[in-house]
Amino acid sequence: MGKTLAAAVLLSAALLIMGACSPSPAGGEPNLFEYEGAEVGDNSAVVNTVIQLPGAENFSGIELEIQEQPYGIIVSYDWAEASLSDKETAAHNATYLFALIDNVDWVQFDFDTGTSVEQYRLTREQLQAWHGVAMAGIDDQKKLEELLSESLGKEQKIEELFAGA
Repeated sequence: MGKTLAAAVLLSAALLIMGACSPSPAGGEPNLFEYEGAEVGDNSAVVNTVIQLPGAENFSGIELEIQEQPYGIIVSYDWAEASLSDKETAAHNATYLFALIDNVDWVQFDFDTGTSVEQYRLTREQLQAWHGVAMAGIDDQKKLEELLSESLGKEQKIEELFAGA
């Protein structure tokens, strides 16, 4: 009995130490830049990116348009019970997708509100003009978050983006 208890305590201590030493991103946030350089045809990278972005709890599906150029992504959300702004979510998530996925030319977001479906389609060119920077030039999450903080939360700026969409 004493040996069993000692083994259990030793095993518990080892698991505790291993858990404490495991690497995790600063602040517990996911490192989305592990998918940097992915392509639209890489379903795993695209889905793993989308499910770590705002609105993920309402994510309902994805379509990858890769048969012919321009390549695109359609992301669908069940937005009936969502508390986030659909336009702000679309601008945020499109920014990440264009920064991380090299060959995506457009992204469409479908927000099913239960009574209608709001669709927002953004191109790489629109988003780059809106941010005033080439998305491919952003190489880390901190820079991308700084860029987003300059644009999001400003309703007029967001409306400008979707006026041309």
